[in-house]
Amino acid sequence: MTEAISCGGVVIYRGKVLLLYKNYKHKYEGWVLPKGTVEEGEEFQETALREVKEETGVDASIIKYIGKSQYSFRTYNDTVVKNVHWYLMMAHSYYSKPQKEEYFLDSGYYKYHEAYHMLKFPNERQILEDAYREYTELKRSNLWGNKKYY
Repeated sequence: MTEAISCGGVVIYRGKVLLLYKNYKHKYEGWVLPKGTVEEGEEFQETALREVKEETGVDASIIKYIGKSQYSFRTYNDTVVKNVHWYLMMAHSYYSKPQKEEYFLDSGYYKYHEAYHMLKFPNERQILEDAYREYTELKRSNLWGNKKYY
């Protein structure tokens, strides 16, 4: 068994959530949140920001740590247990461009209820729910977008 660590973001701009559509040889298809593997010497926050930028082209700021999800999958000769650390992020514009080299065919911002139902994986739906709850609390308190908050 191998353990792996990734980091990613629930990226929000004007109330909408950034999603990516991945299609790898028609085996892996679906909408996901941006995330990726921690590189040697990298802090989790650095990984999350880098992966969001690489996979979507989006410049974002971290607002808050949301939590961790875990899943496992089998490779040809091993089982990989992956821990993913998630951050609530604020994008600086609506711009996004999917990273074709990673088999992302589309990206865009969607209303919460749309994004929730589009996401392929239940653990990502749970992270979205937690992150969006934080976002609405910050909005209600007039702290979202307030540079003093972060």
